[in-house]
Amino acid sequence: MLARLALRNRKPGLPTQFDMFSNDLPAVARGATQQSPKRVTGHTMTEGEMVTHLSVTGRYRILEKIEPRKIAAAIRPEFPLKGIILDTETTGLNHLTEEIIEIGMITFTFDEQGTIGDVTGIYGGLQQPGKSIPAEITRLTGITDEMVAGQMIDMEAVRALIAPADLIIAHNAGFDRPFCEAFSSAFYDKAWACSNAEVDWSARGFEGTKLGYLVGQAGYFHDGHRAVDDCFALLEVLDRQADGDASTPFAELYRASLRSRVRIFAENSPFDLKDHLKARGYRWSDGSAGRPKSWWIEVNEPDLADELHYLRTEIYRYPEADPPIRHLTAFDRFRA
Repeated sequence: MLARLALRNRKPGLPTQFDMFSNDLPAVARGATQQSPKRVTGHTMTEGEMVTHLSVTGRYRILEKIEPRKIAAAIRPEFPLKGIILDTETTGLNHLTEEIIEIGMITFTFDEQGTIGDVTGIYGGLQQPGKSIPAEITRLTGITDEMVAGQMIDMEAVRALIAPADLIIAHNAGFDRPFCEAFSSAFYDKAWACSNAEVDWSARGFEGTKLGYLVGQAGYFHDGHRAVDDCFALLEVLDRQADGDASTPFAELYRASLRSRVRIFAENSPFDLKDHLKARGYRWSDGSAGRPKSWWIEVNEPDLADELHYLRTEIYRYPEADPPIRHLTAFDRFRA
């Protein structure tokens, strides 16, 4: 799996393409610096030698193509928990008016420390929506009306994978969960985790949280924006433990999913203090789905007292203020 090669700081007049399998490499390919290894002569370079040869120059960045993991022939018993990485493609953003046109899932095992074990199942399916796929969705996903014509997601296969799952992971669970629950009751009453919101990617040295960026900075590339491909990409990123990291991103995500959180609604807060709430991380709820029409925030349970103190002293300025709160677990979070 020969990686993509990125050539930086090319000197004028030097070639930009060359045959890595040739023994007659130009100086730029051989990395003509003091740190460069001596060229191996007399045999064709192996893929590993090529990667090492270019990496040590410090002038190339090499990305490895993600190869999908195989379904395990035998499931190891030391990984008793069952997880699903899920991704959907849809006709739009609103789960009340738009439809799923593709779903991808990978099922895998893991243990209580958040160590990933075996891939146990894969499903990917297309679904013809009740309307034409918008052009911008086709540009984003590559899915056309012709591809989905007459297609239907196999709900029997989906239910078989979903039923035993202890945790469903999506990279934007606040988007995928409402669509999935509107699509089928098979997704009800399941614990969900969000690999975007519940992993501190910045602390791990990443400068963004979009899946494509995480994949690239982790040293990989993949065929993005198709559901199963994105699931495999996310699996590799979550299972990667870089030097200096105490645990994998998946272990961090699993621990986060076990914690209870509290959603606080700053109901009837003064209008002229809305910018203070926004600066603190509060978001606006329009009152739909049975929520209060107000600013709200989610905090970890140990931080509840501090947040209530902030509201009572800085926003309401009334020590007995009692804003509505709702305790949430992974079974409740990321619902519509």
